[in-house]
Amino acid sequence: MTRGKMHLVLVSSLVPVANPASGFDIANRAVLDGLRALGHRVSVVGFLQPGRMPAPDCEMHLLGELEVTNAKVGALQKLNWLGTAFLNRTSVSSGKMLAVSTKRIQSILDELAPFDGLVLNSVQLPAAFAQVFRPHPSIYVAHNVEADSAFENAERASGTVERFLFRREAQYLERYEQQLAQNAVAVWTFAEADRFGFGRAVSDRAFVLPLVTGWDTPPPAVDERGPELQHDLGLIGTWSWRPNRLGLDWFLAEVMPHLPADMSIAIAGQMDGVPAVSHPGVRCVGRVPDARAFVAESAVIPLISRGGTGVQLKSIETFELGMPSVATQASLRGIEAVPENCAVAEDPAEFARLVVDKVARARTGDRQRLDGSIFHRAQKVRLMRVMRNVLASLGSTTVAEDPAIPPELKVHDGGRS
Repeated sequence: MTRGKMHLVLVSSLVPVANPASGFDIANRAVLDGLRALGHRVSVVGFLQPGRMPAPDCEMHLLGELEVTNAKVGALQKLNWLGTAFLNRTSVSSGKMLAVSTKRIQSILDELAPFDGLVLNSVQLPAAFAQVFRPHPSIYVAHNVEADSAFENAERASGTVERFLFRREAQYLERYEQQLAQNAVAVWTFAEADRFGFGRAVSDRAFVLPLVTGWDTPPPAVDERGPELQHDLGLIGTWSWRPNRLGLDWFLAEVMPHLPADMSIAIAGQMDGVPAVSHPGVRCVGRVPDARAFVAESAVIPLISRGGTGVQLKSIETFELGMPSVATQASLRGIEAVPENCAVAEDPAEFARLVVDKVARARTGDRQRLDGSIFHRAQKVRLMRVMRNVLASLGSTTVAEDPAIPPELKVHDGGRS
């Protein structure tokens, strides 16, 4: 093994893919690409979502194809997952992973040995086979504090059965997340508040990992002329994920009544049930072929998260594209430097006022766009700095010195690092 470089095994329910679309996919690629940019060998173990291609030029050890998104499967599959979870006394999210056996996971690790440590990516697969992974030094990557999100969902549940199932999930997730965090050499979170989500005994070795949405695809250069605007407001997200839907419902119920009738509002993304809205300018356009193009063709981006944990990848993407926005505080989790063209509001009427002001400026030709590549490069530098320092503690016998950040990433980031 080359001195200073490590062999790491990235364990993830879903492996990083060639064309990441969801927030989970984008975060996966940022972790993988950051580790590889530092010169380490990374072997990936996990399932592949149907219809996707694994990340290129990567050592993949696929467990098979598996659809894990509730909105994409039928009632029978959901009942099967629920039954598996109850029979195995585990969470539903980890029950989905039991499509393979413990023996299969152990044999893959045996084949990959020797390695310096595991990067346990989110809770689902690491919790399902904790007994296999526990003996090895690890870093736990916490995309969210999943238990907190499940408890929030239980509080907002519409019925007794739904509330019981969310509380059951939350109780298992809380135990799993704490065990993974306590057993890890370090924890990587994507938001500052999440550092404290697994107990104070862990917080001193929990570090925020800044994210980018495309490692080798920096944002396009700013062009004040356009593309031509297609709508005043553009909202995009996976609305079938409950924390995202809570934000959308807040916007439609609380903010939209304060918006003028002539404002055009396009809502893109997967959704369980089209919401009933009275505003004449609203269009639900479903999945769009190019998310970045949809964002760029909007005058203003409302960033509307109202709960959950972890970083909001759509906020990162908006800032990388230099787009003007109005954001709630929850939408800015994990973002150290908020761009100047982002206004912040919690009150629905104030949120609407700021949106109306920005749209009015855009209609007069003031696109209010910034150079998003500055934000993008600064995020990459910070991400690699956190990784470099933490990895030194994972395998000090093989990491003789901190791997250097590649020259192309040594950019000035305003002295905020």
